[in-house]
Amino acid sequence: MNGLRAIIICLVVTCAAVVSPAAVATPATRSWSVLPVPAAAPPVIVSDLAARGPGEAWATGYEQAADGLRPMLYRWDGTAWNRDTDFPGAAEPGWLGKVQFVGEDMWILRNRQGTGELLRRSAGGWSAVPLPQTLWTYQDFAAVPGAAWVVGEDDTGLKVLHYDGSGWTAQTTPDGVLFLMGITARSATDAWAWADTSTGTAVLRWDGTAWRDAKVPLPPDSNVHTMLLEPSGRITIGGSQYTDGVSRTYLMTFNGHAWRTTYPPVGDTYTAGMVRGPDGALWIPLRSDRAFQSKYGRVDGSRTSFSYGPQRTNAIDVKPSVLARAGSALLSFGTVEIYGSKPNLMSERLGG
Repeated sequence: MNGLRAIIICLVVTCAAVVSPAAVATPATRSWSVLPVPAAAPPVIVSDLAARGPGEAWATGYEQAADGLRPMLYRWDGTAWNRDTDFPGAAEPGWLGKVQFVGEDMWILRNRQGTGELLRRSAGGWSAVPLPQTLWTYQDFAAVPGAAWVVGEDDTGLKVLHYDGSGWTAQTTPDGVLFLMGITARSATDAWAWADTSTGTAVLRWDGTAWRDAKVPLPPDSNVHTMLLEPSGRITIGGSQYTDGVSRTYLMTFNGHAWRTTYPPVGDTYTAGMVRGPDGALWIPLRSDRAFQSKYGRVDGSRTSFSYGPQRTNAIDVKPSVLARAGSALLSFGTVEIYGSKPNLMSERLGG
């Protein structure tokens, strides 16, 4: 009897060891819930989502109107999503891109009939900050108190436009930089950008005087999707690395002293929608393996777990695009395709 008991214990221990703690598919302690969103004109593209707290969030993008693209702006008031059409030129062709909170204001990168501008919403209402020139592409922007940047291209090549609160100047980048794919900032003298260069992908840093190569040891044959700058000094980079023709997601974290690279088991996931959640973990919207449910990855150190959104009747593709921390909750915004119709907007919340 003792021998049989020993065999059973060994089998249990062996089975437990086979399950890797690095990739555990378990339901979250809190479940995702559906937040209804007023429909737009499909097909729709979601650009960005930002939240100031549990009672205010904004989602941007564009819809397909009869005469072309139309900007799309939605506001969360803590209870419901509503479409906002009060901003200047809301009915004109164009699109809305990244949205950021800057102090008490909210800023949005906007393409208005081919001309770029920054929309700004303050206590006094809406205003616009026009760019000093028209670009072929408006790739990204970043804004902080006292400064803003817009990056893109015109017929002469790369452009980095800098706003100091009163006017614009053009900034130069190091030799060999071909294109800036994204930009983010912590302050007027601490901005970061990820670039395509003549020798591969590189990370640049603005120190208040000049843009310089930050010498970040990115994985070989990789690109960068996003950077998260935190007040503590921690930095997280999300991107993809290509090895033998196969792409896989990597995360790099800087703790103030050194960079650490990990490869969470999320396949080849585009990490631009990644955020630091209220629980301290990284949350990433994923391509779901269930047609009728969204999927999210939670990365906490070396441990990755997954959760699914609510089941949606007759859904054939549920795609969360962006996430934002809203107080003690997570907000998700994206699209859902119901059988027989084109993709339209969807939102979900975890906690709150």
